[in-house]
Amino acid sequence: MQQLTSAIVAELLAAHAPPCISLYQPTHRRRPDTAQDPVRFRNLLAEIEKSLRQKYPGRDIAALLTPLRAYERDSRFWDRQLDGLAMFASSGVLRLVQLQRPVPARAIVADNFHLKPLLRILQSADRFRVLCLSRELVALYQGNRDALDPLDLGDVPRSLVDALGEERTEPHLTVSSYGGAGGPGMHHGHGSKKDEDDIDLERYFRVVDRALIKHLGAGPGLPIVLAALPHHQAVFRRVSKLPQLVAAGIDAHPESLDADRLRAAAWKLFEPEYQSRLAATVERYRLARSRGAGSDDIAQLGPAAVQGRVELLLVTEEHHVPGRLDPATGEVTYGAGADPELDDVLDDLAEHVLRKGGQVYVVPAPMAPSETGVAAVFRF
Repeated sequence: MQQLTSAIVAELLAAHAPPCISLYQPTHRRRPDTAQDPVRFRNLLAEIEKSLRQKYPGRDIAALLTPLRAYERDSRFWDRQLDGLAMFASSGVLRLVQLQRPVPARAIVADNFHLKPLLRILQSADRFRVLCLSRELVALYQGNRDALDPLDLGDVPRSLVDALGEERTEPHLTVSSYGGAGGPGMHHGHGSKKDEDDIDLERYFRVVDRALIKHLGAGPGLPIVLAALPHHQAVFRRVSKLPQLVAAGIDAHPESLDADRLRAAAWKLFEPEYQSRLAATVERYRLARSRGAGSDDIAQLGPAAVQGRVELLLVTEEHHVPGRLDPATGEVTYGAGADPELDDVLDDLAEHVLRKGGQVYVVPAPMAPSETGVAAVFRF
C-alpha cells in the first residue's frame, strides 16, 4: 500500500482491460472509529458486484472480486489506515492507495479507472513536505493543511552518527615543551570545540543532502519546509542543493514538535501562497475567456480535450457529471450515475488533458469560475 504519487496516477491513466473497478471510501486512524470501515467496504463491494453483473453477465464475477475480497476481514489492514482509501482493480492489476484526506464513498465500474478524487488531491496546491533535522534526527513528512504523515526515507542517514560513523572529527593537538630539555610537554588544541562540531555538522548535512536528492529526485517536486534550530538551518541551507527546499523555515528543534504542530506551522507558511496561486489560476481563465481563448461549455471542451487543444483545465472539486466522453471524437453522452456503463465526464476530460500534456487544477467550489463544474484555457 502506498501514498499518492504522480507515478501512480500515470500508471492508472494507462489503458487497462475493462472492467476497471474504482473504489473510494473514508477511513479512520484510530479505534473505535476503524470498526465501521470494513463494513462500509463490504457495502461498496456489493455495489460493485451488482454493476458487474449488469454489464458483464457472462464474466466470472467472483474471480474479478477475489483480490478485493481478501481485505474484507483483514483487521490489521483496517487498523493501519489514514483518512481515505482508494482501490483500483482490473485484469492483472490491483493498486491500493492511502489518502491523507477523507473521500466520499464511491464504487464505479467503467472502461477506465475513476481518478478525479486522486487528481483533486494530486493537483492541489496545498501539499508539502517537512524535513526535520538535528544532530540526532533526520525525518521527512508529507501532508497538507489537514494531515501530516511520515515518509519512508530508504537509505537516507537518520542521524549524524549514522551519516559519519567513525569519521567524525577528532580534536587536533600539538605538543610544545617549556622549561628546558626534558621538561613536561603542554598540549594546545587547534580550534575550539565549536569549530570541530561545525565541521562535523557541515559534513553530516552534505551527506544527508546528497542522499535526499538521490531518494527524492533532482527535479521539481513538492516544496520542502526545513524544521531545525536556527544554526542548523543556516548550515544546511549553505551546503544544500535540494531544489525543492523553500526559503521559509520552522526555527525550532524538530523533536520538540509533534506531527500536528509541524503541520500547523508549515501550513501557516504555505497558506498565502496557496490562496495566491489559486486566485491567479482562476484569473488566467477569466482573461482567456474574455479573449475567446477559454470556455466552460462541456460539449465544446470534449472535442478540444481529445484533440489536445486544452492547455489548462479547472475542475470544481465537489462537482460530478455522470456520463461518458467518446475517446475518439470527444462527444459527450450524459446519463444517470447509477448506470454502470457511465462514468464521470469531468474525470474523462481531466484524463485526456493530462495525456495530451495539459495542466489540471482542482478548484474549491467557492473559488470555481463556472457553474458547469469545469473551465478551460485553450492552446489554440
